[in-house]
Amino acid sequence: MDYSPILISVKTAALTIVVVFFLGLLAAKFVVDLRSEKLKMILDGLFTLPLVLPPTVAGFFLLYIFGIHRPVGSFFIEYFGIKIAFSWGATVIAAVAISFPLMYRSARGALEQVDENLIYAAKTLGFSGWRIFWEIQFPSALPGIASGGILSFARGLGEFGATAMIAGNIAGKTRTLPLAVYSAVSAGDMETAGFYVAIIVTVSFVVVVLMNYFTRKEKKGKRV
Repeated sequence: MDYSPILISVKTAALTIVVVFFLGLLAAKFVVDLRSEKLKMILDGLFTLPLVLPPTVAGFFLLYIFGIHRPVGSFFIEYFGIKIAFSWGATVIAAVAISFPLMYRSARGALEQVDENLIYAAKTLGFSGWRIFWEIQFPSALPGIASGGILSFARGLGEFGATAMIAGNIAGKTRTLPLAVYSAVSAGDMETAGFYVAIIVTVSFVVVVLMNYFTRKEKKGKRV
């Protein structure tokens, strides 16, 4: 039994959620604070686009950007000696691109539900924008933000299409759990595929339970 896909997936998902959590949170804050509704619509569409695109299409764009013969990819090779495409780092990039919209939309929805009276009161007391965010908006929106983080972690763990495009399916290097399932089924090894599937299903179930928990907590907070 090859356990490397489990380790690769956990490492990828762990780093992905750290990156996506802060990127999604900052993007949500930026959009919520905008006064122009047109600009909000445009940015919201751009940030949400990877969620509605087929993962292989998102992977195509990533490969187009980070490929060894493309500007960004060739830049990293020439100046840092780092090959992004078909490396473990590419699995993280793919997972970040696909799971980012989930974190962004969850964080934005949660921030928009914060009582504006609290924000106005903080402004009258002379709080800065960032102090208002970290001391008022973030704690108030935490259940929704946490739900987005949990969902993003699971999405990063289960990413397949974009990862296959930009990172490939290299055993012991870029073969994540979804790719391992595909490879095992292709080879007719249903027992190994079933083992990997059981892990993914278990994680997905835990994610659903945690999301329900934070959703109920958020509803109770609003009632209070």
